[in-house]
Amino acid sequence: MIHLENVCKSYPARMGRKSVINDVSIDFVPGRNTAIMGGNGAGKSTLMRLISGAEVPDSGKVERRASVSWPLGFRGGLHGSLTGRENLAFIARIYGRNYPDLLDFVEDFAEIGNYMQQPVRTYSSGMKARLSFGVSMAIQFDYYLIDEVIAVGDVSFKRKCKIVLSDRLKDSTVLLISHSTSIMKEFCQHGVVMENGRLLEFGSLNKAIKYYEASQGGA
Repeated sequence: MIHLENVCKSYPARMGRKSVINDVSIDFVPGRNTAIMGGNGAGKSTLMRLISGAEVPDSGKVERRASVSWPLGFRGGLHGSLTGRENLAFIARIYGRNYPDLLDFVEDFAEIGNYMQQPVRTYSSGMKARLSFGVSMAIQFDYYLIDEVIAVGDVSFKRKCKIVLSDRLKDSTVLLISHSTSIMKEFCQHGVVMENGRLLEFGSLNKAIKYYEASQGGA
């Protein structure tokens, strides 16, 4: 279970502080894969960072009664000065995983070859996404947080990304930010919409998509 209670988050702005998350309360229950929708700047990524623990709320509380991944698509999980392999060694220690097993899975999955021995700052954005996705999928979490990026690269690699994620979701739950209704429908059954700092819940994914598209002028 992931429980948010009266969560608020704001950031400094020219005219004072800008409220991004305003008094949000929600339970993300196990087994209910949820799509998080909203326009640009609505606070979706901020919500993901709060859920993951990458940021803390100004007020309210976030309770995680399960293991939660970092937000996939959020580059903060990789240190640019370290090589891909060094990043894996660090992550293996943090999560108590066997480094050789983690390395074997990620090197085979990410398909970036000798770049695993180069500093991550030298990677293209696509290579960083491949490594980030591979590391996240190599560790079995109770909840996977995916911010926009669900599949990168060519058709074959995208298919591999979807296959491994589908396999993980047999025993885990996903919270997914995406602008693609087809991706949302493929992996989620429930939907919420971020709007003016508030989180709106709906009885079904289709109702959430319908509301979101109407709020965006049918986009």
